[in-house]
Amino acid sequence: MEPLQHLASFVQSAEAGSFSAAARRLGLTPAAVSKNVATLEARLGVRLFQRSTRKLTLTENGERFLHQVGGALTTLQDAVAGMSKDDGQAAGTLKVSVGQAFGRVYLVPLLGDFLQQHPAVLPDWHFDNRQVDLIGEGFDAAIGGGIELTQGVVARELSRVHIVATASPAYMEGRVLPRRPGDLAAFDGIVRRSSPTGRVRAWTLRNARGQEGASDSRPIAIFSDPQAMAQAAADGLGVALLPMPFAAPLLESGALLRLLPGWYADSGPLSLYYPSKKLLPAKTRAFIDFVVERFRKDGFAKRMDGR
Repeated sequence: MEPLQHLASFVQSAEAGSFSAAARRLGLTPAAVSKNVATLEARLGVRLFQRSTRKLTLTENGERFLHQVGGALTTLQDAVAGMSKDDGQAAGTLKVSVGQAFGRVYLVPLLGDFLQQHPAVLPDWHFDNRQVDLIGEGFDAAIGGGIELTQGVVARELSRVHIVATASPAYMEGRVLPRRPGDLAAFDGIVRRSSPTGRVRAWTLRNARGQEGASDSRPIAIFSDPQAMAQAAADGLGVALLPMPFAAPLLESGALLRLLPGWYADSGPLSLYYPSKKLLPAKTRAFIDFVVERFRKDGFAKRMDGR
């Protein structure tokens, strides 16, 4: 049987598309990964990859071999990981990706309790406003919305994220409250540009009766960051349609008013993403269970509900 390290180097290189990416996953150097693959090819007597300076692609034999060994290797590695600690204690570096503002407001305050329960875990949290490659970049978990569910990744929904219309009490002083989404056209708008597409976001609001209406306003500022939009709205610059994770703290403090109660847009789920392994490392399982339980206990899904 080929050494697991040789097989792991092959599988990770095939999935990541490069020796460098595989090396980051395995904690090796690219040269070591390349040597492991070359040794495996020599033992098998076939070429598994077509190599070029820009790209690493599987040969026909490589495709067939990956199909044969990929699942079996994962099972073996999971079995080894599951036996690595007799007591099953959560330990080691926990690499998590989370949005900058969301992480500061909702995740960091939980850190003390998590470490008290799992003192052998070292959080390595990356505050990124981007969609990460969970497997390719070696993350144990990620929290966010819209992350692509590639092979080997699962999502556990924490809540739906609703978009609601907000403004500061100072801005609304002396103004007539809107009664339907179309009334927002009379107000100054702090609008959002989508980072992936570069387009200004337009939301259609709906209510419990099934009514819908466009929420266009007069743009006075365009931001790519919802936290900046929330701050500008709280400063009295105009109306902002905000995701509830950013609106809720300011609505609860009174810094913002909810306009058009009952009207909202659904921007999709906020989820906890993690590798779909049968035997997750104890540190990852501990983090998943902790976050799910705390968000449930704190009524997070209800706070995000704009209905």
